[in-house]
Amino acid sequence: MNLKARNENDATSALRIIPREQHVISRKNISKAALRVLYRLNEAGYAAYLVGGAVRDLLLGGHPKDFDVATNATPEDVKKLFRNCRLIGRRFRLAHVVYGSEIIEVATFRGTGEEGVANDGDRHVVDGRIVRDNVWGTIEEDAVRRDFRVNALYYDISDFSVRDYVGGVQDVQDRVLHLIGDPETRYREDPVRMLRAVRLAAKLNFRIDAAASAPFDDLGPLLADAAPARLFDESLKLFLAGHGLKSFRMLEQCGLLRFMFPATARALKRGDDALRSLIEQGLSSTDERVAEGKSVTPAFLFAVLLWGEVRDLAHAWMAKGVDSNEAWSRASMNVVAEQCQRVAIPRRFTFTMEEIWSLQPRFEQVQRKRVFRLMTHPRFRAAFDFLLLRAGESPAIRELGQWWDHAQKLPHETLAAALSGSAAVAEAPPQASASQAAAKPRKRRRRRKSKPDAS
Repeated sequence: MNLKARNENDATSALRIIPREQHVISRKNISKAALRVLYRLNEAGYAAYLVGGAVRDLLLGGHPKDFDVATNATPEDVKKLFRNCRLIGRRFRLAHVVYGSEIIEVATFRGTGEEGVANDGDRHVVDGRIVRDNVWGTIEEDAVRRDFRVNALYYDISDFSVRDYVGGVQDVQDRVLHLIGDPETRYREDPVRMLRAVRLAAKLNFRIDAAASAPFDDLGPLLADAAPARLFDESLKLFLAGHGLKSFRMLEQCGLLRFMFPATARALKRGDDALRSLIEQGLSSTDERVAEGKSVTPAFLFAVLLWGEVRDLAHAWMAKGVDSNEAWSRASMNVVAEQCQRVAIPRRFTFTMEEIWSLQPRFEQVQRKRVFRLMTHPRFRAAFDFLLLRAGESPAIRELGQWWDHAQKLPHETLAAALSGSAAVAEAPPQASASQAAAKPRKRRRRRKSKPDAS
């Protein structure tokens, strides 16, 4: 029996249909756009299912933002049914049906192909990795082709049942992630699946099955072969979706952090507790901002993750006699260049990161002109927030953060007077050891030259 027939038979024998009255999914929690796509496909005689993460999250009582549809209609068939449809992708051919700002992704059931065939129809496999896959198949084949069991659940619009071919419902109940198929083979097909396992476990508060996590150490280096632009997108999903702190801890625990952020892993390996605190506080505050619906920026997050290596390199060069500005600039460029080989951080973000780093030593310069000049810098607020995260580095840095926090609350005239030393301020801020004084140095009096004797 070939692989295609065996997989289909295995999935069919394991099929479990959960009728409407036995699950919690309600159409009230499915977007109207997704329902329109499902109903139109069904009315046209095609099979139509809500699939993947949306079904999983609905079973968990969540409210998905994205809805994907699986069908036996080809992309061209879908395009004929929907005028508001566009076809995308070469590696995986998909149909996007657009309703205003919402996009419903419609995928044709993927097939498994023939056993031992590396190039089957429109499937191309290179060194175990699938680089193109547009072989259509049945729903049973589609189920076993998906990554995790909890993502291989189908909500049938024809009778509102949930179809489970691989045991995904049980995994939802047990809160565990099992990979479908042989883990090593599946990770070789697409190494980014290792990151997806971490991200889903952090997001859902699930554990990763031991068999699914076992290959991480051996296959983690394959992440270096993934497109850096794709890893940037994965980084945003890991750290800017409201569960960044959990994702970071799981990445480190699973041994994958060093393959994505080698500079971060090296700095943490040196046992810097203050750096770990800075990173975890930064991620925690980002999670809080996401939960509150506030804006977040990748630049600040990446500045936090890479700070330890930048700081240590800059200090090392300054110890060798390199000028402070040159040392910080050189350290920033080196760390960013290395990181962008793994994760392609766009220049608009790396520029902001470098500014945040370069402003840190300027906080120690608390003379009047420099204080007001720094306060007007476009990145002052981000750099100040970064300074506050650094409080654990030393008592001097903590006092420096308190000084600047106090200074911003003073009226301009009061702060100017305090810095010039011409007036005392009752709420004088604590002086930072790093700068020694907040007042402007006293000017030396010039001696008046005596006029020459007229005689």
